Amino acid sequence: MAGKNNPWGGGNDDPGEPKGESGPGGDSGPRNPWLPGGGTGEGGKRRSASIEDIFKNRGPEGPRRAGGGGGGPTFRIPERPGGKSWLPIVFGALGLIWLAATSVHFVQPGEQAVVTWLGGKYSRTFDSGTNFTAPYPIQMVEKENVTQIRSESIPANGQEKLILTQDQNLVDLSYVIRWNISDLTNYQFQLANPRSALLEIGEAAMRAAVAKQPLNVVLTGAGRAEIEQEVREKMQDRLNAYRSGITVQGIEINKTDPPARVEEAFKDVSSAQQDADAATNRARAIAQQVLARAQGDATEFNNIYAEYRLAPEVTRRRLYYETMEAVLSKTDKTIVEGGGNVMPFLPLPEVQRRARDSVAQPATPKQGQ
Repeated sequence: MAGKNNPWGGGNDDPGEPKGESGPGGDSGPRNPWLPGGGTGEGGKRRSASIEDIFKNRGPEGPRRAGGGGGGPTFRIPERPGGKSWLPIVFGALGLIWLAATSVHFVQPGEQAVVTWLGGKYSRTFDSGTNFTAPYPIQMVEKENVTQIRSESIPANGQEKLILTQDQNLVDLSYVIRWNISDLTNYQFQLANPRSALLEIGEAAMRAAVAKQPLNVVLTGAGRAEIEQEVREKMQDRLNAYRSGITVQGIEINKTDPPARVEEAFKDVSSAQQDADAATNRARAIAQQVLARAQGDATEFNNIYAEYRLAPEVTRRRLYYETMEAVLSKTDKTIVEGGGNVMPFLPLPEVQRRARDSVAQPATPKQGQ
């Protein structure tokens, strides 16, 4: 290292020169590369570096050492031919892509889209097809399927929904509401939560309709169609008054059961009611048969009376003969009209009857046999 300058000490290593001396004033010690002039202050005395001195000498190319030495390697963006930068072109291409992606909107068949300014103020509504808007976030687009039939089950997750009937009884009732969006603009801006409003209106209408029917009508399903129609009409009237943009397509009652705590008692009552209905039906059938027989007899009597009025004597004799024939046919006696020259009568019917009785009775064994 002889004959070379020491960057941390004096200018040479001559043995004849006192060690530790450097520069004017003979101040000893290494020079500080972070200070101008190697850290020599006023009067040629050496001083320590402060934080201001360190950052004062840091340029865009890194820290510079005292003495004007060059910095480390630096990074530069490649330039276009002619010395211009690529950054404007890169930013311009990204802007075009962003503009195309947020300004062109494809609305599918059955859908509609609502356009708003900065996500708040309504601008217009798009139908299906290709549409254009200002780029995001100047204009925002929200799409909805307006032809899809949506279903809402009440109550959800199979829970119990108790509703009071006309005769002050409770029934566990579940039903489904089918609806779709008829006006997307009103649906988006008139109500804060259209689905929640639909469920609340449906429950109120169902409770009002069930409260007009007795329990047996609700349980047996006799008035189910009437209840469904009434609920649908009431819901639609209320939704139209709110300008909700919703159309109720139908109401379907899925279950009408007694509360779980009294289900067994309701089953007993239902069984007794069914038995009573069956007995009533049988009594009505018998009454109809008796009435039909009586009506037939009355009709027959009226016919005979009409014939009697036309020929009283002939009709009287015919009735007498028919009556005597009906009565005497059930006896074993024979009546013969005539004088004393009547031949002896042989009671053949009595003989035949006794013969039948003897054949029917088994022979009785004699004593000792």
